[in-house]
Amino acid sequence: MDSLAPFSAKTRAWFEQAFEGPTPAQAAGWPAIASGSNVLIQAPTGSGKTLAAFLYGIDRLDANPGEGLRLLYLSPLKALNYDVERNLRGPLAGLQSALRVAVRTGDTPQKERAAIVRTPPDILITTPESLFLMLTSAAREVLKTVETVIVDEVHAVAGT
Repeated sequence: MDSLAPFSAKTRAWFEQAFEGPTPAQAAGWPAIASGSNVLIQAPTGSGKTLAAFLYGIDRLDANPGEGLRLLYLSPLKALNYDVERNLRGPLAGLQSALRVAVRTGDTPQKERAAIVRTPPDILITTPESLFLMLTSAAREVLKTVETVIVDEVHAVAGT
């Protein structure tokens, strides 16, 4: 099966221009993600897990614009969250996507936290602690539109 089959023509064209082909994690993950299944991707660092986890969600959000926060990424590692945000810039720029991404951690200034609630991004990258704070405040309203949740470093999150 063509692992790029679930994607829009725009995303397929970008991927084929940017990469030689899908990594094993991507080739195995995308069809399962596209089917709506809950998916666990286990692969070494540098194996394309971030793109495996995000690309189908980005493709769907880009093809079906909507209002509010629709994709939530959760990792206990603040540094990883900022790396993921930086690593999403390439695909979003390559796809000429208008999707907005925000990072919310314990270090996020109150002004930025308020902006996330006032004008939610399409994609929010956060920590379990920050998600807990959102769930226990008026900010939880922002989470009502979430369609996709990506949990990274699940072994570290499982105990929290």
